[in-house]
Amino acid sequence: MSLALTAGTSLAFAAVLPTQVAVAESNGVGVAPALGWSSWSFVRHSPSAAVIDAQADAMKSSGLAAAGFQYVNVDDFWYQCPGSQGPNVDANGRWVTDPGKFPASGASDGIAVVADHVHADGLKFGLYVTPGISAQAVAKNTAILGTPYHAADIATSSAEKNYNCKGMVAIDYTKPGAQAFIDSWANQFASWGVDYVKIDGVGTSDVPDIQAWSAALQQSGRPIHLELSNNLSIASASTWQQYSNGWRTGGDIECYSCESAGGSYPLTDWSHVQSRFAQVAAWQPYGKPGAFNDYDSLEIGNASNDGLSPAERQSQMSLWALAASPLILGTDLTNLDATDLSYLKNARVLAVDQDAIDAARIVNSGNQQVFSKKEADGSVIIGLFNYSGSSSQTVSVALSAAGISGSATATDLWSGASLGTISGTYSVSLGAGAVKLIKAVPTGSGTRIEAEASANTLAGAAKVASCTACSGGKKVGFIGNGAANSVTINGITESSAGTKTLTITYLVSGTRTFDISVNGAADTTLTLTGTSFSTPVSTSIKVTLKAGTNTIKFHNDTAYAPDLDLVTVS
Repeated sequence: MSLALTAGTSLAFAAVLPTQVAVAESNGVGVAPALGWSSWSFVRHSPSAAVIDAQADAMKSSGLAAAGFQYVNVDDFWYQCPGSQGPNVDANGRWVTDPGKFPASGASDGIAVVADHVHADGLKFGLYVTPGISAQAVAKNTAILGTPYHAADIATSSAEKNYNCKGMVAIDYTKPGAQAFIDSWANQFASWGVDYVKIDGVGTSDVPDIQAWSAALQQSGRPIHLELSNNLSIASASTWQQYSNGWRTGGDIECYSCESAGGSYPLTDWSHVQSRFAQVAAWQPYGKPGAFNDYDSLEIGNASNDGLSPAERQSQMSLWALAASPLILGTDLTNLDATDLSYLKNARVLAVDQDAIDAARIVNSGNQQVFSKKEADGSVIIGLFNYSGSSSQTVSVALSAAGISGSATATDLWSGASLGTISGTYSVSLGAGAVKLIKAVPTGSGTRIEAEASANTLAGAAKVASCTACSGGKKVGFIGNGAANSVTINGITESSAGTKTLTITYLVSGTRTFDISVNGAADTTLTLTGTSFSTPVSTSIKVTLKAGTNTIKFHNDTAYAPDLDLVTVS
């Protein structure tokens, strides 16, 4: 990141620059945990164009899309399965869409037709695949598109996992034509409008498949999220980081033994959620922007049919959010419960997930479980859980274990209510399976001002916009591109003059520039880089402030500036 300074600057810059977002899978997507829906938990074996279209429409009409949920993913059972000898294939060995479930329209494949509907709702579309090549392709010795090679040239006799048709066999990736086969399949998905690919049934033995799909999706010309499933080995975490945007850390969240009458309800139970506490603790070191630990579907939306009490639903979402897990809903979006919907659209809790920071477990004592993480602005998120599903529990945490020395001002993130000042040991009485999710701002950490605060001056076209991952759920955009369009942060009061640290939390995709003026002095030009207008990034600089009230103006008279989330002076 570069800093361009104008003459006559009043700012003294320290060498404190933002850490660049580390995206392991270099495909330009997945910098923040994915938010969306998958067909597996509720729809299970019967996805169809009508069902998927209805779920996409409901994601939009319910307000979930506006809250940040964007992926609509078709899981298994979308392709033709003539028996147990592998999926049916086209002339180039790729799976054939089941036309009974996903009818073609003219020259458009049935999957492409549904993808078009999802995109028309302003959403993104995901699809499912398993490793290897179908035995049907080997039996027919289908051609590999664009090469002189055929299926038999790259296939082995070893079986690969496919939970539906079976009949997938391994690929020898040392053979010519092997990568070209996966490339042709990825290119077909890209031509259909696929934005997300889940590869199921992969493990450490399938690293060559994962590498091949990663390379194939990147060469397709379409930004496509790559997710791995399931129960991946923690010993190979660095590999999953390198070649995917996310990976399942365990088995399915669904409680298959709980279901009755051939349906998919209840979707899960508390014991399945409990199994994730240890996983979140163990996998915490391995998640990072662009590469996330995936704890499976979020089963919130259908009230008692979720299989969880209201308290347990808040606990599941809180744990997933603290862990920066993808939030992929497994519930029926066409039959949403109002209370559950309010949980899912809680901007404060969603922001905890979208910060892309994995929380560490700091208390693990019987039914007392506490996780915490520090935000870019210095605040600390703490989740206190009653692990017991049958009895109440008092859960306590020493604030020092969360990195807070002294006192802090706390907010309940589920209700938004102020909890006042806390210090020493924080304790709360929780019912069975309940959680207390709080944000604690350490006292003495400085002046912290949201860009959208009413005391600030928004001039010209600069305006407040929703931002799920931003502090307070809002940001200010349309700064710059003219001298009139600016934001002035007011109310920075200092007891004495001196050099202070100014932390600027901003959002930008690519590179943009702020011109910054402190108390009306000459501008300093600050060039900033980021990866998304949805993911805040912070940088710290040194500024000279006067005793009393100070103002800091953010503008750019010639081009658009980054969006602004908040500033902190310390």
